[in-house]
Amino acid sequence: MMPPKPSYKRGDVVLVLYPNSDLRTAKTRPALIVQADNLQTGLSQVIVAMITSRLFRANHPSRVGVEVSTPIGQRSGLLTDSVVMTDNLATVAEVAIDRVIGTLPMTDVETALRHTLLGFPYDDFNLYPYGFPAPTL
Repeated sequence: MMPPKPSYKRGDVVLVLYPNSDLRTAKTRPALIVQADNLQTGLSQVIVAMITSRLFRANHPSRVGVEVSTPIGQRSGLLTDSVVMTDNLATVAEVAIDRVIGTLPMTDVETALRHTLLGFPYDDFNLYPYGFPAPTL
């Protein structure tokens, strides 16, 4: 009998073997599942955004700060204030994911992803650029 297939959801914070930029080495680190739920590609892989504790990286519209002292930060499962970097995405095999440690709401992350993928942030309702720095959860 085969073990059940892991089920990851958009917004899950996971510990994953995340590839370094040289694509030859990797380290276990937190990451955020950004792939759409039920994408059904037939591939055992998922798209994630890197999470770093190096807070100096936060001041960019493609990045979202997470403060662990807030209710949202506490639900993230992160141990320290961190930055979700939507400009550092990776497709990882599901077997590289160790476990889910928490969850984050996707509203600010989706805005940051739009900046990463489209080149500018905009408000869904008014479609106009708005200020920086990156939002903090």
